[in-house]
Amino acid sequence: MSTISSKLHDVDATIKAAAQAAGRAPDSVTLLAVSKTFGPDAVLEAIDAGQRAFGENYLQEALDKIEAVAQAAPGVALEWHFIGPIQSNKTRPIATHFAWVHTVDRLKIAQRLSEQRPAEMGPLNICLQVNISGEETKSGVTEADLPALARQVAGLPNLRLRGLMAIPEPEQDPDKQHAPFRRMRELLEQLRGEGLELDTLSMGMSGDMAAAVAEGATIVRVGSAIFGARNYNKVKE
Repeated sequence: MSTISSKLHDVDATIKAAAQAAGRAPDSVTLLAVSKTFGPDAVLEAIDAGQRAFGENYLQEALDKIEAVAQAAPGVALEWHFIGPIQSNKTRPIATHFAWVHTVDRLKIAQRLSEQRPAEMGPLNICLQVNISGEETKSGVTEADLPALARQVAGLPNLRLRGLMAIPEPEQDPDKQHAPFRRMRELLEQLRGEGLELDTLSMGMSGDMAAAVAEGATIVRVGSAIFGARNYNKVKE
């Protein structure tokens, strides 16, 4: 068993145990393997271990990797998620190469993705990024502005608003990790109460995935616990 395969197995076991402890079905949480800064070979190892959903932050690196993996593993159906900051001049390749985008936090970006999504690809799955910890240096819509943005994005063609995403301020205490994730669940439930059909909470990473699952995460974004330490020196944005 390769290192990546072994780590995938361990992460999957952690997620399933957290789901069961919360009274949830073990298969109610999707593991998104965050492969940013790692090459196609690492992705191919994960594919060999059964992983099919991958998250990328840096557009040019992602496009190169998607092409290389497609050539190396033709016929394998993969799901690519864009989970990095979005610049207006990069929305077209995002709209044409990804199945999901987790980091929409303003209407202009959503409108561009809607306009540039090829109709034959079907709707682009969207999560709205919420700045749940109120950090000045972090992207995301505020809680106050979230309901209006959600209604606007839900009305755009070629997009399907699926839910919310957050990256809370890092917290080492496992007990304190729950609060922002619990608040995210409350925000999702509020939007559902307003009539929006949402089913996704993208939250939790290597250091806090158990707390996120306990509070209702449906997608957990895990990178270093699968692929190891990152080297950002060769990132192609």
